[in-house]
Amino acid sequence: MAEAPRKKARLPAGDRRALLEDAARACMARGGIREFTVDRIVAEAGVSRGLITHHFGSMDGLLVAVYARMYREWMEVIEAPRPGLSRIEAIIEALVSPELFDRDVLNIWLTLWGEISNNPVLREAHRQLYGDYRATIAAALREAAQANGRELDADTVASAFICLVDGFGVQRCVEPALLTEADARAACRAFLGPHVGPF
Repeated sequence: MAEAPRKKARLPAGDRRALLEDAARACMARGGIREFTVDRIVAEAGVSRGLITHHFGSMDGLLVAVYARMYREWMEVIEAPRPGLSRIEAIIEALVSPELFDRDVLNIWLTLWGEISNNPVLREAHRQLYGDYRATIAAALREAAQANGRELDADTVASAFICLVDGFGVQRCVEPALLTEADARAACRAFLGPHVGPF
């Protein structure tokens, strides 16, 4: 007698959520927001359509989950200690690291940024996450400036620095050959030096 086919093992809920987030990110890296559709995501993940609603409530819920995870992973790299480097040097090295200075990662960011102005749910998530990111950068800048006996408006400089870094993301997606890791590192140092002093 032939053996009955085995049922596919059911993944834990957290794994199913991560699977869908990974699939959504793969779709965005490949084709931007036009690839962020139910059909493409469930095909990428190899799951049924109903799982998106079950785990995220809606496509907006999935979008916010992807955005939050991107920020969480970004911050983990930014905040990781790098022996022998000051905090601000470690942040610069993180920003040009393969984990962050990657075209697929940056394509996902561009996709998400493009949706913020049109999607109030994502915009609200952005306010909180961006605020945490800016506070982290501002604290590092304040620390570097204090070490050199300087005062600065750390929040304003952090905002400008983040705009510079975001511009790197655009350039790396549009024409990566025009912006190397060394170029980005040098631009960060050239921008921050006059504000915080030697580091």
